[in-house]
Amino acid sequence: MVRTWVCEGLRWDRGGPVLQWGGGRRTALDRGKRVAFGVVDGGVRSCVGARGNACPVRAPVSGRSTGVRCEECGRLDRAHSVAADTLADDPRPYRVYLAWFGPGLVKVGITAEERGSRRLLEQGAVCFSWLGTGPLMAARRTEELLRAALGVPDRIPYGGKRAVRSALPGTGAERAAEVELLHARARALPGWPDSLAPAPCRPVDHADAFGLAGLPPAVAEVAELVAGGTVGGRLLAAAGPDLHLGTGAGVVVLDTRLMRGWPLVAADGTEISVPTRGIKTSAIAQDGLF
Repeated sequence: MVRTWVCEGLRWDRGGPVLQWGGGRRTALDRGKRVAFGVVDGGVRSCVGARGNACPVRAPVSGRSTGVRCEECGRLDRAHSVAADTLADDPRPYRVYLAWFGPGLVKVGITAEERGSRRLLEQGAVCFSWLGTGPLMAARRTEELLRAALGVPDRIPYGGKRAVRSALPGTGAERAAEVELLHARARALPGWPDSLAPAPCRPVDHADAFGLAGLPPAVAEVAELVAGGTVGGRLLAAAGPDLHLGTGAGVVVLDTRLMRGWPLVAADGTEISVPTRGIKTSAIAQDGLF
């Protein structure tokens, strides 16, 4: 009987990126590792539920969705979300940060202090610095201040991040330059909440953690998984949820969020038979799926 696997997403821990599977299994994503899997022929992608609860109807979801939730579970997830401003009474301290993804791609955001830099790794931030720490609403007000006064967005589409990863400045100092400039401008603004303790600019660089040095340009990205399709390649880099895979046709980027909700099986090879689209320019015992 062929074993199927259910992916619960990519996680970043101190050892690097790992894929989390149903049942608690984890697969370390070491660079050079062969990543190969197939979608069960005739399989259906199902809603992953919300807040630790399974979708009661296992509703089908689109293969192109990165949220992987039906309308009802999506509503439940947003009802308890800091990002959606529906959890204003969260008592935990929060940090405000500036994150850099490439030339001209800088955003402001917040994350719970207890999470450390994991949020930045999850987003694929190549370089970042903290701006300050304080209560949730003070962090939110600071985020809004920077958006209004400096025109710094709080979201950058993943397509923009992928388009620049193989052509980033070569040194950490060059990559930190925009963060340092915006940090200084942000600290000079009036109107910072008194309850937010400012932090000095100390850029942290993730280029090595992601494996971006010498990364060849990607020729395509996976648009969606489909029943009966396969994905295979050698892992060249991992940034945020994205895996850059070396295949017979060149480097292809796989957003691992597209894996969630599908029944998957082990496969061989370095070919991709699922739909892809162009990148917008600018015999060992198996202990996991691969």
